[in-house]
Amino acid sequence: MSADPFVTHRNLLFTVAYELLGSAADAEDVLQESWLRWSRVDRAEVRDARAYLVRIVTRQALNHLRALSRRREDYVGEWLPEPVLTSPDVADDVELAESLSMATLTVLETLGPAERAVFVLREVFDVPYDEIADAVDKTPAAVRQIAHRAKQHVAARRPRVEVERAEQERVLERFLDAFNTGDLQGLMDVLAPDVVSVADSGGKVRGAARRPIVGAEKLVAYLAGSIRKYAVAYRAVPAWVNGGPGALVEVDGQLVGALSVTIEGGLVTRIYSVANPDKLARLDAEAALAR
Repeated sequence: MSADPFVTHRNLLFTVAYELLGSAADAEDVLQESWLRWSRVDRAEVRDARAYLVRIVTRQALNHLRALSRRREDYVGEWLPEPVLTSPDVADDVELAESLSMATLTVLETLGPAERAVFVLREVFDVPYDEIADAVDKTPAAVRQIAHRAKQHVAARRPRVEVERAEQERVLERFLDAFNTGDLQGLMDVLAPDVVSVADSGGKVRGAARRPIVGAEKLVAYLAGSIRKYAVAYRAVPAWVNGGPGALVEVDGQLVGALSVTIEGGLVTRIYSVANPDKLARLDAEAALAR
């Protein structure tokens, strides 16, 4: 007996939902709702199960997106996507890794729900325009126009950095060694002068920055001040986060945050740190992703 198409394509469907929502928890909710709808479908009437399931998931995700946009208006501080652990193999799929990156997902937040869905389905999953049109209830001609505008919008706002994995790992190791030992000069040496650090604590973590910190000197001074003020011994363990180099941050063996870094020219140019405890619950295992 062949596997149910929903089971066969589950990793793909989760990836679609996560890229549309920026939340693993909400993506799982969408998959639950989509499964219920799929369970009521007459399978004999479905010619292309993969396309049909992507359409169901997209429509459910769009419903969630509209509700989430209202919720995020009241969010305390900077909002970042819920981080997911990824296997090193995901990094080998450059397009998928780039689409999963914190940098790209935060740019996608600046798109409207339909624009985001069109961009993700076309640019990441190469869904034909007519199938996207069915999913977002627009004409294929309108979808083509939306796809063009969304692609230009994203390209103008996200960094496109091509760095070999070996270099990423070397720079990440330098950064984490300095971070873990409190080597302030070591941090200065591995951070780009104009590095940008964005932290998401949801207002639930003492001492967390609520606005982006720009510049290596300001960031190192902030980290040094936090260490002195709160006397907390952080330990960062390297990990692949959202398809790129990152780390899980622990205090006394307890997970307190996740870092994702962008590396360019041998230096760390951006740091995304998520400390909101509500967004850390799913970091005990790698996310099952596919396209």
